[in-house]
Amino acid sequence: MKKQILRWVILGGTLVFLAKALEQHWQEVANIRIDGIGWAILITATGVTLLAHTWAGWIWTWVLEDLNQPVDSLVFIQVYLKTNIAKYLPGNIWHHYGRILAAKNANVTPSAATLSVLLEPLLMAAAALIVVVLFGGQLATANTDFTTKVLQILSLIAILCVIHPRFLNPAISFLQRLKAKKSTNPTEPSTPITSLERYPLRPLLGELGFLVLRGSGFILTLFALSPLHLYQIPLLFGAFSFAWLVGFVTPGAPGGLGVFEATMIFILQNHFPPAAVISAIGFYRLISILAETTGAALAWLDEHWVNY
Repeated sequence: MKKQILRWVILGGTLVFLAKALEQHWQEVANIRIDGIGWAILITATGVTLLAHTWAGWIWTWVLEDLNQPVDSLVFIQVYLKTNIAKYLPGNIWHHYGRILAAKNANVTPSAATLSVLLEPLLMAAAALIVVVLFGGQLATANTDFTTKVLQILSLIAILCVIHPRFLNPAISFLQRLKAKKSTNPTEPSTPITSLERYPLRPLLGELGFLVLRGSGFILTLFALSPLHLYQIPLLFGAFSFAWLVGFVTPGAPGGLGVFEATMIFILQNHFPPAAVISAIGFYRLISILAETTGAALAWLDEHWVNY
């Protein structure tokens, strides 16, 4: 019950903020025009965003490899793209469920399938924090800069420690032993304990690439609507990664819907024309959904074409 209330509070708050921002700047938003070059840039942004999701699917196969579960990369990228759109369904868990089920059907052990899906968001969060720590200095005010930096670094250290085999493997072993004790079928064979044999550095660097691609998609979208300067790129990467992370961890916001947009407007409205920011954020949400839908459709078509 408390979760439901929290979700409605978050949804209501973000909708009020977005409605207020649009009300204040709707005339400027209506006056924005996109020329032929701008539309070409928006199409490029869609392609870059689709590439980011395809790249994320490949990273998932790296995580499975680190768990001693080598898989067919192309097949699992298709699974990733097909399930990605399910994150917008209520509950925000169905894309994870679909990936776990597909991995089990491909003879990946249940524990490794589940752990790979749990590790992926941790690695994404760590990558986002790295980008925020590196490029997010301009996001904080002078009074809160030091405190914010310390909290960012401490959060990053905590996540990087959690995914270290020295900390993660004992937790995995404990949970699997606990599950075995609670098993009501004493004749059921025990499954091998899944463990991470090395630090998932390659997947972590891969997730950094994912954030760079996603951020580039947004920067291209804003560039299609408003001129940009090179010195503004670090700010935009930091702002995007922070807003993406806030939307990613906020409960009751499938795909960060609403929370990401509100956070981006709050951060960027003092650095860029508010009308350009609001328009870019609206376009980017459409681009993200279009890229995810296109990725799912292409994966489905490729799978059925091969089978045919």
